[in-house]
Amino acid sequence: ITLDDPAFLQYTGGTTGVSKGAELSHGNIVANMQQISAWMKPKLREKEEIVITALPLYHIFALTVNCLAMLKIGAHNVLITNPRDMKAFIGDLAKKRFTVITGVNTLFNGLLNQEAFSKLDFSGLKIAVGGGMAVQKATAEKWKSVTGVPLAEGYGLTETAPVATCNPIDGTERIGTIGMPLPNTEVMIADDAGNPVALGERGEILIKGPQVMRGYWNRPEETALVMHGDWFKSGDIGVMDADGYTKIVDRKKEMILVSGFNVYPNEIEEVAVAHPGVLEAAAVGRPNEKSGEVVVLYAVRKDPNLTEKDLLAHLKENLTAYKVPREIIFRNDLPKTNVGHILRRELSVWVVRMRCCRFC
Repeated sequence: ITLDDPAFLQYTGGTTGVSKGAELSHGNIVANMQQISAWMKPKLREKEEIVITALPLYHIFALTVNCLAMLKIGAHNVLITNPRDMKAFIGDLAKKRFTVITGVNTLFNGLLNQEAFSKLDFSGLKIAVGGGMAVQKATAEKWKSVTGVPLAEGYGLTETAPVATCNPIDGTERIGTIGMPLPNTEVMIADDAGNPVALGERGEILIKGPQVMRGYWNRPEETALVMHGDWFKSGDIGVMDADGYTKIVDRKKEMILVSGFNVYPNEIEEVAVAHPGVLEAAAVGRPNEKSGEVVVLYAVRKDPNLTEKDLLAHLKENLTAYKVPREIIFRNDLPKTNVGHILRRELSVWVVRMRCCRFC
């Protein structure tokens, strides 16, 4: 077996379409283990760390970061079998003086909304890493105020084994960004032709490095769509600043087009969850004859007394007029993958069906 031989056929989450098997070689996986270890080395010590693993190990995030990279340094892994049971989850956290925790925004947000979580002992915590989806500013700020440790947002995809960028863990993190490229990794913000855009301009995030997959298993046409030479086209829209920190604006395929203007769901959702009465939110587009699309916001209440009028006033105060949702729909929960990604695609389908039923 060589570094070029396939190690995993790691299937994507399928959040934007049909699930495809990313062919990850032994070289891809070993490279990412080394990159992650180098990034975290200033804080972690061999055979001393206790890492909380609340994501399933079949997901590439937990597989490479929690299992393999932590195995490399001899960390003690605490597996949380049902993180949705917050009471039991916090009970498990109370039993260990944990030093590392990883998760997605919905997981951290859920913990922060449990009174018992704030009473835990965080004196041993060294690193908290959020990935898999955008970490919202409100979540990151509250996490730091409760635990005293920054929530360092990282970024990657199944196709990059997965980590491509991460915020520094030395206290120089920038909330709202995905940090900088890992060692031996290049990131470019590009236009539709694959050419780099100017600093500060929006474009697609392209990634090049030893962790980039060989291609999709038995899908050469699909592989050709996402590769630009040695660069992997992420499908995410980002902006890079002069220091090399990148901010994700949104997914290219989930962008909403309102009267010719690009509206990015992440921005609307971040404003929505900044309201103290909102627990979670998801913004999607609905077809409209006049403007092409309009924004529809789904929200889960934290405050049962929150009204559509109250939330709409908050949104109008913080968003440009064409970005303000035309409709707000309150739900008891939002559809998610097993890892906790909010599935906007399912909500989009529901909106289209609902619109069809109204007008047919």
